[in-house]
Amino acid sequence: MASKDSKDTPKEKKTESPAPESVFVNRELSWLAFNERVLLEAADASVPLLERLKFLMIYQSNLEEFYRVRIGILTHRALLQPEKPDPLSGLLPDAQISEVLRVTREQQALMESIWKSIREELKANRVDVLDFKKISKVDELMSKKLFGDIRDLLFPKIIGTDQALPFLWSGESNIIAFLGRGTEQKLCIIPIHRIPAYLSFEIDGCQKIVLTAHLVRHFLPLLLKKETVIQSAIVEVTRNADVFLEDVEDHADEDLRHKVSTMLTKRRREMPVRVRIYGKLSDVARALLIKKLRIPDSRVFSQNIPFDLSFRSCIGGPAGLRYEERRPARDLGLKKGEYFAYIDRHDLLMSFPFQSMLSFVDLIYEAADDPEVLSIKITLYRMSGSSKIAAALAYAADRGKDVLCLLELRARFDEQNNIDYSEMLEDAGCRVIYGLPEHKVHSKLCVITRRRGGDLSRVTQVGTGNYNEVTGEQYTDLSLITAREDVGREAEAVFAALSEGELPPEMQSLWIAPLSFKTRVYEYLDREIAKGENGRVAIKVNALNNLEMMNKLIECSQAGVKVELFIRGICSLRPGVPGLTENITVSSVVGRWLEHSRVYSFGEGEEQRLFLGSGDLLNRNLERRVEAFIEVVTPDTRAQINRVLEALRADREKSRRMLPDGSYVRDKGGEGTSSQEALYRYFSARKVSVNDPPEGSGGKAPAEEAPRSAFLQWLRGLIH
Repeated sequence: MASKDSKDTPKEKKTESPAPESVFVNRELSWLAFNERVLLEAADASVPLLERLKFLMIYQSNLEEFYRVRIGILTHRALLQPEKPDPLSGLLPDAQISEVLRVTREQQALMESIWKSIREELKANRVDVLDFKKISKVDELMSKKLFGDIRDLLFPKIIGTDQALPFLWSGESNIIAFLGRGTEQKLCIIPIHRIPAYLSFEIDGCQKIVLTAHLVRHFLPLLLKKETVIQSAIVEVTRNADVFLEDVEDHADEDLRHKVSTMLTKRRREMPVRVRIYGKLSDVARALLIKKLRIPDSRVFSQNIPFDLSFRSCIGGPAGLRYEERRPARDLGLKKGEYFAYIDRHDLLMSFPFQSMLSFVDLIYEAADDPEVLSIKITLYRMSGSSKIAAALAYAADRGKDVLCLLELRARFDEQNNIDYSEMLEDAGCRVIYGLPEHKVHSKLCVITRRRGGDLSRVTQVGTGNYNEVTGEQYTDLSLITAREDVGREAEAVFAALSEGELPPEMQSLWIAPLSFKTRVYEYLDREIAKGENGRVAIKVNALNNLEMMNKLIECSQAGVKVELFIRGICSLRPGVPGLTENITVSSVVGRWLEHSRVYSFGEGEEQRLFLGSGDLLNRNLERRVEAFIEVVTPDTRAQINRVLEALRADREKSRRMLPDGSYVRDKGGEGTSSQEALYRYFSARKVSVNDPPEGSGGKAPAEEAPRSAFLQWLRGLIH
C-alpha cells in the first residue's frame, strides 16, 4: 500500500560510482568490524573488570540481533535474488553470508579468550562462575541443593530420534540430551526459559555464580533417573526477524496494531539463521541435531562461553570493578515554570547522558499546567518500559491539552512495547496516529503550541535520540529546543502532513527526510567543494553506506576539502585512498556510553553552518524514513556543538582511526583524552538561568538569514 504522495518520493538513483570497489567496504563486514571494537573494549585492561564483562555481553547481544536482522535479510536475498551483487563490494548474497560466518568464527576465538581472562580475574576477586567440569565437593553439594529448588520447574520432553524436534523459540536456551544406546537412542529436550538465568550463594566470603542451564545439564541424571544420559549440550537457536507487514497484510484487518501483532507472532516462528551449541557432541549427534533443525552446518557454532552473562548484575565487590559513578546532571538551572520564559529568549541545548532527560519531562509538565498551551505534538519511536514522558503526555491530555502522539509501531523489537503504549495513551485521552505505510517515522520532533494574546507561538524540540529515559542515561544524544517561529510553523506542517498519511513536503528551516534532507546536505557539500582547499566538513553519525553520499564525499576530497567523519558503527568508505579519499579521515569512538548523536558541520568560523537531527547516512535514513534536522544558530548553542566536535578530534583514548585498508587502530599515549569524559565534565557543570540576557544573534543563521516562510521568500525575491 503506497502513501498518498508516493509518486513524489525520491527514488534510489542508479548512480555509477566514479570510484573503484576497493574504496568501499561491504556493509555487513563494516558492522562486524564495529562489533569487534566493542569486543576489544572487553579486552582493554584499563577498563574496570565488570565493565569489561558488560562489553562482552553487549558484543554477544549485538551479534544476536545482527544475525536475526541482517543475515535474515541476506538469506531472503540469496533465495529471491541470488545473482544480485552488493553495489559496494560486488559480493553476491551467499558470498556475503560466507564472509560473515568466517569473520564471526575468527572473532569467536578472541571472544572465548577474553572470557577466559575475565573469568580468572573474577575468581581472583572472589567471584567464582562455577565450572561443573572441575567443581569442588562443597560447591557440588550446594549446587545440588539449588537444583532441587528448581527441579519442579523443568519439563523434559522425550522423543524418538525419528520424530520432529519440538519448536525451539528464538533466543531461548534448551538442554538437548541423547539418551539410551544403539537402536533405542532417544532425544530429550528441556526448555530453560522458565527458570532464572543464574543463581548464587556464598562460601567463606567468595560469591559463587551458578548458571542454571549449566546446572541442569550437570544434574541431568537426577532429573532423568530412568534414562541413560549419553551426551548433552545447551542449544540456542537464532531465528530470522526479517518479517514485514506486507507478509501478513492479506491475512489481517485494517487495524495496524493487529497487523503488527500478527507480524510478531510470525517472526517468532521464522527459519533458523544460526545455532549455538555449548557442550561436546559426537559427530553423529551433532549431524542429527543439525538435520532436525534444518540449518546448514556452516551456521552452527560450538562455543565455550555461556550464552547468558546477565549474572553481572548480581556481583558486588569493590568500587574499582566498575566505572566511577557518572550520574546525569539533574539541575539544568531551570525550575518547572521557568522553561518557557527561558526558551522565549534563548535556544536551549541539552546533552544526554551528561544532563538529565527529566528536564524535558519537566517541560512537558509545565506545558500541561500552562493555561496558554493549546496542544502538544510529538513523534515517539522507542520508549522505556515505564516511561515518564508517556506519563507526562497522559497528564497533559487529562489537563485538557490536545495531545497528538505519532507512535511508530514498527520500531524493530519494540513493536509490542509501542502497541501497549498506543493503547495506554489513547485511554488517557491522547490522539494516537502511526507511521506511513512505506516510511518509518524515525524523527525526534515535538512542538508545543500556545495562545499568547491574539497570536499563536510555538516551542519546538528537535533531537538526535529517542524520548527514552533509560537510554537517555546510556546513549550520547543532543536535543535543541527553540521558540523560533519559522521552525515552529514548519514543525506544525510536519504533523499536519503525517496526520493525513502524507510525507512532509520540502521545507527550509527544518530538513525533513526523505524530501529535503539529502538535497540540502548536497547543497552544503557543494558550497564547500567550491572553496577547494579552504572547504571544511565534519559529520558525526552512527553509520554511512549510501553510495551517492559517499561519491559526493569523494568529490569533496578530490576538490581538496578536508572531511572529518566521526562514525561509531558502519562506515563503507575507506579514508586516505590516494586520488580518492586522501582528504577524508574516519574515526570511531566506542566507550562507556553508546555514541548516538548526529551532527553536520559545513565550513568554519563565522561561515560555519551547524545542524543536528535524527538521521544517519544509511540508505534507509535517506530514502525510507522520516527524519528531522534543525540548524543550530545561536552563539551559545553553536559553541556547545563545536565543543562536542573538538572533544572528538582530541580523543586518543577511546577513538580508533580507520586506515585505508578498512582496519582500525588506536593511537598510543592517549590516556586522559576520552571525549566522553571531557564532555561529561563540560555539560554536567553547565547551568542556565531565566535571567540570562538574550543572545545577540536573534535566532538568525550566521552569514545568511534562514527563510521564514514561502511568503517572505516571495517578497524578498520581489525586493531583490
